[in-house]
Amino acid sequence: MPVISTNTAADSAVRYLNLNAANESSALSKLSSGSRIVQASDDAAGLAISTRISSDVTTLQQAATNASQATSILQTADGGASNISDILARMKSLASESASGTVTDSSRSYINSEFSQLSSEIDSIATGTRYSGQSLLDGTGAFASGVSVLVGSSANDTITITLSSLTASALGTSSLDVSTEAGAATALTSLDTAINTVSAARANIGAQESRFNFSADSLSTQTQNLQAANSAIMDVDVASEEATLSSAEVKTQAAVSAETAANQMPQFLLKLLG
Repeated sequence: MPVISTNTAADSAVRYLNLNAANESSALSKLSSGSRIVQASDDAAGLAISTRISSDVTTLQQAATNASQATSILQTADGGASNISDILARMKSLASESASGTVTDSSRSYINSEFSQLSSEIDSIATGTRYSGQSLLDGTGAFASGVSVLVGSSANDTITITLSSLTASALGTSSLDVSTEAGAATALTSLDTAINTVSAARANIGAQESRFNFSADSLSTQTQNLQAANSAIMDVDVASEEATLSSAEVKTQAAVSAETAANQMPQFLLKLLG
């Protein structure tokens, strides 16, 4: 029924104009941000899941850094242990020389002088092998009792670094004396034990380093998979959203045209009164 007091057609056109304009604005926001969810109402459940995944990704990235730092610590410790192993090999050579009956007592005193200096150098290396100010091989730092390294997204995902004390006292070389043939013979036995101790310590360091390397690979894989999962939830489908935008633009233009036509209807009706 044609009336002039209420323009129902114009009201309807305005309603659809607002709806289409909102859809167009939403599509533009998603395309410009690259995200399918620009506000919670777009997908409340998806946003909650994505937030948790993003948190886990951030934690795993830090865990990867932790694993890398742990590997550096172990490499530093192994470098110091390698130097101590070389020193023990030289000390054994000196003890072997002093244990020979062809060496005179005066020569043994010279040999013992170098032997003692090398024993002192073991302590210097054990104390001087540091990471972030902490000595690694002297048995006094936190690493002697074990340091937990977080390598996951949970507080329980840890690997403990434990380093043995490789001081001269711990190795049993601090009291050795090769100034006599008998002392040199005793030193040979003690040095064999010390060399075995250092070898075992280096094997333990290598085992821990290997574990951290595999942990780092696992963290990289987990991070990649979680990022892919988060992308599936959050990233906008550009082709689909572009189609939505084009449709919304056409509908908006149609609503504007309809609004214009609806506003002209009462004027046409007034001509009937003339």
